[in-house]
Amino acid sequence: MPLQTYREQFPILRDKIHLGNCSQSPQSLPVLAAMDEYLENWRTVGMDWEFWMEGVERAKISFARLIHADVSEIAVLSSVSDATSMIASALPIGHRHHVVTTVDEFPTVGHVWHAHAERGRIQLDFAKAADRIYTPAVIEPLLQASTALVSVHHVGYYNGAKQDLKTLAACAHANGSFLFVDAYQSLGTCDLDVKTQGIDILVSGNLKYLLGMPGVAFLYVSREVAEQLRPAMTGWFGRQNPFHFDAEHLDYAEGARRFNTGTPPVLAAFAARGGMDFLQNVGLKTIERRIDELSAFALAGVRARGLALASPGDVAHKGATTAIRVGDAHAVEQYLMERNIIASARADVIRIAPHFFTLESEIDQALDAIADWVRRH
Repeated sequence: MPLQTYREQFPILRDKIHLGNCSQSPQSLPVLAAMDEYLENWRTVGMDWEFWMEGVERAKISFARLIHADVSEIAVLSSVSDATSMIASALPIGHRHHVVTTVDEFPTVGHVWHAHAERGRIQLDFAKAADRIYTPAVIEPLLQASTALVSVHHVGYYNGAKQDLKTLAACAHANGSFLFVDAYQSLGTCDLDVKTQGIDILVSGNLKYLLGMPGVAFLYVSREVAEQLRPAMTGWFGRQNPFHFDAEHLDYAEGARRFNTGTPPVLAAFAARGGMDFLQNVGLKTIERRIDELSAFALAGVRARGLALASPGDVAHKGATTAIRVGDAHAVEQYLMERNIIASARADVIRIAPHFFTLESEIDQALDAIADWVRRH
């Protein structure tokens, strides 16, 4: 479909320039329609467990398709914090109790590993790369015979730096370790294949480029890895048959189902499926090409205006986000909001994060406004 036809699926684009997709996507008609399915059933039927569980299963199927996995390798939780905590609760794995992560993870991931390290469950080391690009040369010196996981992000939340997951997976696997990936800032902007990339465990929420809402997250664990893990964080939906209501025995379900906990976030799962199906109808490879075009356009615009680029200058090493150092980023975010431009502040940077439906003219307007603020301050 023409770009304008896709843009009509996002009502807010009539009034605002939405470049805050790294924080929250705009509301779309397909997501509203999926939510209405749940709300109408709740209104007319009242209690309908089979319908709810079918809706959650459809969301899992959509996510599995998105990352080229099998639905048996997907669990549904409420946040990436929950998903990361779930994996942490399954450590150590045999004699392996060591985790290597990076200083550039979204804080929640580092906090989870820290919490388990404080309790003596794991040993923890942080890698640091000056350019925020993590290569095997940065990771390898920290690996040990006891390393269970290498925990990395695909795209950085701060400046959009993108990691080469395939080389990091090979690095981890050569040490007998698993690769854990936080893909929250990349899914929905690229065609990510967990099998081709060699990813063992992947987590993502849904409210950013996947077009969903808060309250749901997905956890991928490869079939081979899942059977090795017995998480201490669990619940009745992690059982072989939740509806046996047996409190006396702990039987883990097969595959990733063992990582489910309590009643899943049903409404958010309906919304998630609506957004993910919409993106797959557009085509992830098509979206990835468009994101690269917009990313190159934004980089050129930053340079042309003499703004301070915080992101990698090469599209091959960055995601959708283009970060600009402005000092008081929250003041800039408010300045843009007053001009009907939605961007996202983090520390000292303002993040311009287009999606496939963004126009180049919208990026120009945002960069002009940022340059104007910088001149004034």
